[in-house]
Amino acid sequence: MRNIPVFSTENGVASLTLKEIPYSGAAYIKIQDSAEPLLFMKECCDFCCLAGAESVYATGNDALKAFPVHTAILRMCRSKEGLPDTDAALFPLQEKTLSMWRELYNKRMSGIPNASYMTISDSQTLLCEGNGYFVHRGNTLLGIGISSSDTISCVISAVHGAGRDVLCALSRALLSDTVVIEVASVNTAAIRLYERLGFIQTDEVSVWYKIK
Repeated sequence: MRNIPVFSTENGVASLTLKEIPYSGAAYIKIQDSAEPLLFMKECCDFCCLAGAESVYATGNDALKAFPVHTAILRMCRSKEGLPDTDAALFPLQEKTLSMWRELYNKRMSGIPNASYMTISDSQTLLCEGNGYFVHRGNTLLGIGISSSDTISCVISAVHGAGRDVLCALSRALLSDTVVIEVASVNTAAIRLYERLGFIQTDEVSVWYKIK
């Protein structure tokens, strides 16, 4: 199912993420502008439900505070210098390993709020961008992740307790001297790990509310 980057009525403009509906039944609304946000939100929500959504989440307007919080997306940072060393090795994603990477990603991220299901097309885009990695210690797969020039947007352990090594290995791919990580506020295990490694919260990127 396709997303709708610009969904508009006389009451506002929003972006609708509908691609998750076939996989999790969830739709996401990001309000861009609205003079009647609650009325517009109902219009957006009704549309998402007609598209098959069983649950709907929204962000982008203070009027949404009337709804229960689903999760906040936090940004955490620390200097790359001083991160613990690791003997884990970083291997870029390749065409022949793409399906394995995508399968592990979808399996481990399925229970994380606001985590997107990775389609074949999504994984091909990741491959072209060169931001996907495997992390190994010898013949043991420790995990996978996504690391761009300045942000680690995904840290997934394949072995219990390997998150520290996966994160530290992924930081090597960063061009910036600062390591930036985005994490859902309800992912408390990940936040505890990052805090132990010296990360501090620097920003609340967005707050998502449960509309339905």
